[in-house]
Amino acid sequence: MSPVFSVVIPAYNEASGLPGALDRIHAVMNGMGENFEIIVIDDGSTDQTWNEIESACERQESVCGIKLSRNFGKENALCAGLDAAEGEAVILMDADMQHPPEVIPELVKVWRQGYKVVDGVKRIRGQEGLASKMAAGLFYRFLENVTPFQMAGASDFKLMDRDVLNSWKALGERNVFFRGMSAWVGYERGRVEFDVAEREAGESKWSQWGLFGLALKAITSFSTVPLRMVSMTGVLFLVFSIIMAINTLIQYISGEAVTGFATVILLLLIVSSLILLALGVIGEYIARIYEEVKQRPRYLIEKER
Repeated sequence: MSPVFSVVIPAYNEASGLPGALDRIHAVMNGMGENFEIIVIDDGSTDQTWNEIESACERQESVCGIKLSRNFGKENALCAGLDAAEGEAVILMDADMQHPPEVIPELVKVWRQGYKVVDGVKRIRGQEGLASKMAAGLFYRFLENVTPFQMAGASDFKLMDRDVLNSWKALGERNVFFRGMSAWVGYERGRVEFDVAEREAGESKWSQWGLFGLALKAITSFSTVPLRMVSMTGVLFLVFSIIMAINTLIQYISGEAVTGFATVILLLLIVSSLILLALGVIGEYIARIYEEVKQRPRYLIEKER
């Protein structure tokens, strides 16, 4: 019998907390009385995560394991799980239990009301530092201003109907920003608020640099506003240059001495910095194009259970 629900869980070095997490998810799903499967993707872990997945597969028929050949990143691990999911609806959540399994029945309830996507929206972001909360707020505010999507408080904790999943799988891009792509496909969406729980074991695998890279990928994948900002800056400096040229010509004709070498040097430094910044922005978009045209797979599977 095909499962009604597929629970997709990417895991990277989560051996210490994974058994307890799967037990909690099993308890919630069994309590719902529906046929389900749990797909755990080992994203190239360097600890005993795969061994824990194999043990879980032996204990529970509902658990399936996928081991990727290396660490491809959470976004691509999600892709592997979504490609393998067979349920009428797919529930995505993290292995660290910061997405509480006890919220799953609420997601399902909203889905049964006719919504094709049910987003888990963070009500309280947990014990994040002030700097992290401010950075997340600025990122989502900027993304909302440059794209038509509303993603304040967004998370990867969500339920997707099979119709939405099939539409999402038709997207062939290699630079995956799951939250943006799942918003791009549209469909009628519901929301369930939840409080981010504390990690039950281990520590976050996200570094500040990794989060910055994800933000950069998100912006360059879903907006061309940075490129337009480069063009507008160029236009503004062209106007400024014309004004300066006219001013210099007037001073020359009137016989006034032209001074201000410090100003010239400062302007050269500013313009040079802006040129390098513009080249960097353009380079990021070229890098995305380069990665797309290579058509490499999003992930490679080493083992399946």
